[in-house]
Amino acid sequence: MSRRSRLQAKQQQQPPLPCQEETPRELQAPEHLQTRKRRTAEEIKKKEDGKIAKKHQYEIKSCWPPTITGGISPCIIIETPHKESVTTDFSRFKKYRFRNLFINPSPLPELTWGNSKDVWLNILKKENRYAHCKHFTSLHSSLQPHMRSILLDWLLEVCEVYALHRETFYLAQDFFDRFMLTQKNINKSMLQLIGITSLFIASKLEEIYAPKIQEFAYVTDGACSEDDIVRMELIMLKALKWELCPVTIISWLNLYLQVDALKDVPKVLLPQYSQEKFIQIAQLLDLCILDVNSLDFQYRTLAAAALCHYTSTEVVKKASGLDWDNISECVEWMVPFVNVARKVSVKLKHFKKVAVEDCHNIQTHTNYLDMLEEVNSGVASTAPGQLSPVSTAGIITPPKSTEKK
Repeated sequence: MSRRSRLQAKQQQQPPLPCQEETPRELQAPEHLQTRKRRTAEEIKKKEDGKIAKKHQYEIKSCWPPTITGGISPCIIIETPHKESVTTDFSRFKKYRFRNLFINPSPLPELTWGNSKDVWLNILKKENRYAHCKHFTSLHSSLQPHMRSILLDWLLEVCEVYALHRETFYLAQDFFDRFMLTQKNINKSMLQLIGITSLFIASKLEEIYAPKIQEFAYVTDGACSEDDIVRMELIMLKALKWELCPVTIISWLNLYLQVDALKDVPKVLLPQYSQEKFIQIAQLLDLCILDVNSLDFQYRTLAAAALCHYTSTEVVKKASGLDWDNISECVEWMVPFVNVARKVSVKLKHFKKVAVEDCHNIQTHTNYLDMLEEVNSGVASTAPGQLSPVSTAGIITPPKSTEKK
């Protein structure tokens, strides 16, 4: 038998491979590549089987009924830990009434331009943010409490000469007191510069047409130059951290009188109270603020106590939300000031280029130092350490308005 015949007989005895029937042998891949292909196919098949299983599981979960017995949905049976809700039975506390002891209810009416509760809370936050203290004199060994009284009395006179608003003076007073708390061992020769710089900053914030810096330097009679004021201004602004928007005593008084006299709610921003009553209470506050002990109380408490002396506790409660317990100490402290202030008649002054309806907002000056001395002499028996202000022979008294250049 020939060689070719033997090969054909051998092929006929062995079963043919599937790949040999379709693909020529020389086109077939090597054996190791065919093994790799078989493994890849098995892996792909396993992945497909896994996807089918996951899909099947998802479909099983999504086939849950929308609600279970009792109306409970399965999607809220197991919650994430941070969303776990704790149900407390408050039925046994129904007989108790809880009250927030730290925030007074808002006395403001409903406002068309904002939420009255939010406005009130913002005002209270600002009141607590701008802190002041009478013990700043302990930081400065060369200063006495009566020096502050003399300085503020002089600033009151400057404000009247230039027809500055009451708010301008009380801003300056706040800047001065808070700045002195940030410093140590300030010499008394620097007080006038600090005071006039405080008024300079306040006038630029509050006044539409603020006096020029040359005028502020002029009223010091050569004690402070324009450059001195500019340098001190930068020092004060840095020390105060540019926090220049306190709610002053006169702002609280305006608010209280407006709430008490309010009749037309849409016009809540327009004054509806009596100008005569306002200037009476404002003069009392002018006298009180000259005393360093006034810094023991918050500004809103001082304004409420002054209002109480001219109205009643019911009015104070309505306008400020403060109870008698909140203001009683301040009301009692203010009694000698009220007795002296009532002896001085108060009349509404008119100023040139100032509208009649705005005249009560212009700061005025009277013989406050004499009045304060009378107050201190009246309480000398109960406060022997109190120092009454003594005149300094016009050292820091501004020139009269007729003497201005």
